[in-house]
Order: sequence, then C-alpha cells, then structure tokens
Amino acid sequence: MSALSVAIYAPSGFAQDPSALDRAVTCLAGLGCNVHVDASALARHTRFAGTDDERLAAVLRVAAMPGVNVALALRGGYGWTRLLPRLDFRALAASGKRWIGHSDFTAFQLAMLAATGRVTYAGPMATYDFGAEAPSDFTIGHALAMLARGADEATFDTEGPDVDAEGTLWGGNLTMIASLVGTPYLPRVDGGLLFVEDVSEHPYRVERMLHQLHYAGILARQRAILVGAFTGYELAPQDNGYDLDAALAHLRDVCRVPIVTGLPFGHVRDKLTLPVGGRARLAVRGGEATLAMEDGR
Repeated sequence: MSALSVAIYAPSGFAQDPSALDRAVTCLAGLGCNVHVDASALARHTRFAGTDDERLAAVLRVAAMPGVNVALALRGGYGWTRLLPRLDFRALAASGKRWIGHSDFTAFQLAMLAATGRVTYAGPMATYDFGAEAPSDFTIGHALAMLARGADEATFDTEGPDVDAEGTLWGGNLTMIASLVGTPYLPRVDGGLLFVEDVSEHPYRVERMLHQLHYAGILARQRAILVGAFTGYELAPQDNGYDLDAALAHLRDVCRVPIVTGLPFGHVRDKLTLPVGGRARLAVRGGEATLAMEDGR
C-alpha cells in the first residue's frame, strides 16, 4: 500500500469540519500512503471551496504533482458542474492520476468518461470517509484493493431478480447523472451496468429522475441497474405507503432491465470503490449478488 501517494484537493464544497481533514491525513498516513494536501483545501467562497478559478487551479495543481498517483476529493456538495467546460479532460487523463470521490464528483467522472474513456473511481472522499471519527474498515479495505490492484469483488444481499450480466460499470449520484442528460458530458454506454445512489432525495424525486433516464433511452441500453443507498429523506403522511420500494416496483413495470438493490455504495459509512468506465460482472442467485470489477489497467 505504500505505493499510493495521495493528493487531497477541494473541487466542490468547502471543508465544514477542518479537523476532519487532519484526521484524513492521519488515517491515510497510517495506511502507508504518502499524503499531500493542496494549498487551497481549506479555502472558502460562499458555499464553495474557493472561487471557480481557485478550484480549477487546485485541480490543475493536483494533476501536475509529480509522484502523486491518487487524486482524492475533499468532499462533495456542488461545484464540478461549473468547471466542466473549462477542463482539458485529455490532459487530466494523461496525468496518470487515479481520480476518486463520490456525490458531486459524479459530474467529473462521467464527463471524463465521455471525453476520454478513462476510468475514474467512485469511492470514499477525504473528510467524509478517511476523516470520519471512526473510519470504516470495509470502505478502506475495498478502496485500497481497487486502487492498488485494479480489481475487487464483493457479495451483498439483494431483492433483485436472478441475473448474469457483464459490461461497462458506470453511474454514480442520480441527481448528477440526470443533470447531464442532453449535454456532451454524459457518456453513451451501451450494454453497461448502471449504478445509482443519492442523498436527501424523496422517493418520488428518485422515481422522476429514473423516469428521465428511461425516457431518454438510457435505461433500456443497460444490462442491469444497480441501486445503492438512498438516504437522508423522510416520508410524509400524504405518501400513504409510497416509499422507495414502491417507486422501484413501478420502475420495474415500465423498464424491463433488471433492477438489483443492495449495492454497498452511496452516502453511507460502508461503501465499495467502483471503477467508472471499467468492466464488471454481476451474478445474482437467490437473493445474493456478486459483483466482480476491474479497471483495465
């Protein structure tokens, strides 16, 4: 694991708890990683970690850091969407960095895949995961396995149908995916395994965004849809039994692509690291799913 040299930078929201950054550095160093913190990691401009120019400069600094092979986002929030038209994705891909994060980071990941086909990693972030008061061994173990070896496998319980599927693994935060529909930043993936997750989105909004992907023809082109964690919302009295399970049941009626729940990924403590643009094999038998992934390095 000592071969991992990690640079932490802030492309989106500002550090709400600066001490979490200190904990992240300590955690990563304890795992044998060389850790570099970008100079503007604790900057703030309104809700962002600096102005657009400052955050763009941070991305470029990290890309240019010699010896660094992992670019770790500080946190999510919002901010990547503003930067997409200003990024030279081919130059960022050529930097050789393994870009990793989740949530708002999805916008960058999908734009990179659309522009270059380069694999990035949906996984932990600095303050949310490595800087937690008690970091998850599950999350850290799977992140190090994927980043160091380029391959990983996990088994999880699911309510989905029996499936055997293989294809390009892609997706991320559902709100960010839906926001890129109709733009040049959403890759066209045929025969893929699409994974989705979100936070603070009521089931009707989740259903509405999945309908958007369905009406755009995106869902029908996939071999399977993997549903991660949808957290941080509250049902209302008027929902009257309408919950996330009801929303997914409706989607199963209108979209014939297998929908597999239970993926350990999202705004949760225990999460896999998923190679976006890599290859994956999904096998579901009797309520147990196995996902084998590789980044193709």
